[in-house]
Amino acid sequence: MQIIDSGTPLHDRGNEAPPPVGSDSTEPWFAVYTTSRHEKRVAQHMEQREIEHFLPLYRTNRKWRDGSRVTLELPLFPCYIFVRIQRSERARVLGVPGALALINGTGGDPAVIQGAAIEALRSGVANGTVEPHPILTVGQHVRIHQGPFAGMLGVVARKKNGFRVVLTLQQIMQSLAIEVNESDVEVLDAALPAKRFESGAVGLRWQHA
Repeated sequence: MQIIDSGTPLHDRGNEAPPPVGSDSTEPWFAVYTTSRHEKRVAQHMEQREIEHFLPLYRTNRKWRDGSRVTLELPLFPCYIFVRIQRSERARVLGVPGALALINGTGGDPAVIQGAAIEALRSGVANGTVEPHPILTVGQHVRIHQGPFAGMLGVVARKKNGFRVVLTLQQIMQSLAIEVNESDVEVLDAALPAKRFESGAVGLRWQHA
């Protein structure tokens, strides 16, 4: 099976760039909205300009019309890339070709992405246990209590050979599914009201295979 990277490879197979010299690890993370299908090119420009960034990728198998099969590496969140910068560097980021806007939160300020959520994403991408998932905003709630996503709440979907917990990053309204064991999650109060999920939080719904 052929593996295709649908863009120019970056450090660590296109997932992230190392912090530039002198960067402050306490600086917040933000989400940047990019031109469609140009996420890897934007990441490449950011690497060249020494802007610390993270582009989570996942692998998916596709079958071409000639019957051949390939594995593609695609953005986990289409049209989004994460950057760790000072707020004063906003213009520098938006000067990158293909970087269209920083995602705003309440009050019109850029929405801060929790560092714990970024680190969990990094671990999930490195382990190959994440993939895109349609956003879910209603249902019962569970908490993950083991693994890199421990402590996060999630929407749970059941597979034939296991379970998946759907995590939603509210700031960019994107979701991903991670594989877990049934023993890795605990059911919370079923009476909790359905709500939109904050970053690092989820809601839960059982879906029978």
